[in-house]
Amino acid sequence: MSISGAENSDMPVLLRPMPMEHRYIAIEGPIGVGKSALAQMLATSLGARLLSEAVEDNPFLGKFYADRKKHAFQTQIFFLLSRYQQQQELFQQDLFHTATVSDYLFDKDRLFASLTLDPNELALYDRVFETLAPRGPKPDLVVYLQARLDVLLQRIRRRGRDFERKLDPQYLEELCRVYNGFFFHYSDTPLLVVDTSEIDFVQNEKDLASLMSAIGKMKKGVQHYIPR
Repeated sequence: MSISGAENSDMPVLLRPMPMEHRYIAIEGPIGVGKSALAQMLATSLGARLLSEAVEDNPFLGKFYADRKKHAFQTQIFFLLSRYQQQQELFQQDLFHTATVSDYLFDKDRLFASLTLDPNELALYDRVFETLAPRGPKPDLVVYLQARLDVLLQRIRRRGRDFERKLDPQYLEELCRVYNGFFFHYSDTPLLVVDTSEIDFVQNEKDLASLMSAIGKMKKGVQHYIPR
């Protein structure tokens, strides 16, 4: 995991700093939807600090994809404590003078736990989560990225991470379901819901420009951006 400043040198015209009233933006969505890529681009555009979750630092993740039941608890606790430590570092910094873009929302941690832990493990996890969760700062805006299952699987295959080769499509489908349920009821912050199934904001500058514009116009409440 890392907290860093975004690089502004040699950036395309599209990614030159743009104004934004939100000082802390979190990008969320299921595995493979493009959270980290969008967070990096948005941080560069805003000249903001980037809060990145280094998924590959979790030593249990590869084993988890091979045997979810056996390695779920270790995987989840590692993520929870890592995210908490990172949020504490952020909390101690000045959010008012330095904009921050994160590629995760701390509250989503329990979504994964609810899918993978047995009742006893989940009860123990909840005790730890409830102790830690209230201490972290809340974003000013959450951007929730969605995509169809086939699109997510294609993007995961394209990026070629070794530990994701054994990812169960059914698990990913269940994850999408709990994500949708979580954000259907979400009201803690302004929320922009984005369907990315038919766009490629990584490779297509027009798609990226349109998405950036939608984020920049976001004010309050819940809004949906469905590219045509």
